[in-house]
Amino acid sequence: MSLDEQLENQIAEWRGYMRRRRAVNETDVEELEDHLRSTVADLTDSGLRPDEAFLVAVKRMGSLDDLSREFARVHSDRLWKQLVLSGDGQAHSHRASRMDLLVMVGCAALAAIGIKLPELFGLGFDEGAGFYQRNISLFALVPLAAYFAIRRRLSAVFAGVVAALFVLGAVAANVYPLKDTSQSMVLTAIHLPLALWLAMGVAYVGGDWRSGRRRMDFIRFTGEWFVYYVLIALGGGVLTGITFGVFGAIGLDIEEFMASWVMPCGALAAVVVAAWLVEAKQSVIENMAPVLTRVFTPLFAVALLAFLGALLWTGNLINTDREVLILFDLLLVVVLGLVLYSISARDPLARPGAFDWLQLALVFSALIIDALVLGVITGRISEWGTTPNKAAALGENVILLANLAWTTFLLSEFVRNRRPFAPLERWQTGYLAVYAGWAWVVVLLFPPIFGYM
Repeated sequence: MSLDEQLENQIAEWRGYMRRRRAVNETDVEELEDHLRSTVADLTDSGLRPDEAFLVAVKRMGSLDDLSREFARVHSDRLWKQLVLSGDGQAHSHRASRMDLLVMVGCAALAAIGIKLPELFGLGFDEGAGFYQRNISLFALVPLAAYFAIRRRLSAVFAGVVAALFVLGAVAANVYPLKDTSQSMVLTAIHLPLALWLAMGVAYVGGDWRSGRRRMDFIRFTGEWFVYYVLIALGGGVLTGITFGVFGAIGLDIEEFMASWVMPCGALAAVVVAAWLVEAKQSVIENMAPVLTRVFTPLFAVALLAFLGALLWTGNLINTDREVLILFDLLLVVVLGLVLYSISARDPLARPGAFDWLQLALVFSALIIDALVLGVITGRISEWGTTPNKAAALGENVILLANLAWTTFLLSEFVRNRRPFAPLERWQTGYLAVYAGWAWVVVLLFPPIFGYM
């Protein structure tokens, strides 16, 4: 890569970061970029290399977060305007266009209608519980993938790839002879949503899956989408309770209608609505999820360190019950989610600080716990033999162990100023392919390998 290309890549990363800052619109970014390029040109004329000139120019302009805060102070009225869903088609990064709103409504309606279609064939929620358990992720994520395919104007090639992955998931969920009480059924119900979510990510990034920056955008979107969906669910719960009360006051029992229509249709439509809200109001909500990581990262770090201390003090071994091992795996996934979203929200040019040391303590503690859990699972397999659940747990813990081990190393190098932050970002975004591959292995290969048990 030439020096000029390297400079353009650095400016592109800087520009992408600035575009995600609240109160900084496209015009502001262009103005700041012109100033940055002018400063870089002056510095290169004075004898500096382009990459050195870029670093000096950014330093002179000040911290990106400081710039964002200054713009927020000067243009505080923008923050209030961003909270209004005006839909007038202006400032694409802050509000949804009218057409985007229509596409969202159409895809949300598709999700709401789709979840009720099986009832036309006699598959209600009570009669077809196993069917919905296998297919709920398809009902939820097909409309979401369609929304992003339309919004990103996905090419025919990548649209075909996404569609093929969803068809593959549908075949695995419905053609395999999975019994409702089988372990293979449970594993498919758990891993198919992950596989399809990452397949939907291809539509989200517009087919540009090789770009580490776009994969990081998808990680950021995932965290923001989760925050929005939880908020919608909480609001929906309050609305449902009030609705029951007011109708009950006049002697009408609407419990069956709410349970059969409003709640399932609303839950599926909210998947698309939450994504639309993230896209429309990205610059407002993106500051919420990082706050959550700032709060829960030290709390989880303290909890894990306390657990390891108690383990050493008492000398007790980890309980080998399946429910306990599932709890530990869930804990490791939450830790990984905190790390992922903290990375996605961090200024890559900022120097290491106290929070980075906290993250290192969190990841290292999770690594030790994962190694202990892996030993317990291996012992269970040696003693009782292999089942689909044990094999899946073993594979997932090995995958998590590899990620946590290298993340610990890269974080330790970064906090000691031996490596930049970029390799940690690349490692996490590149590892998404490992998660996707494992999820598809469990969905497609585990049922026939273990005789659909």
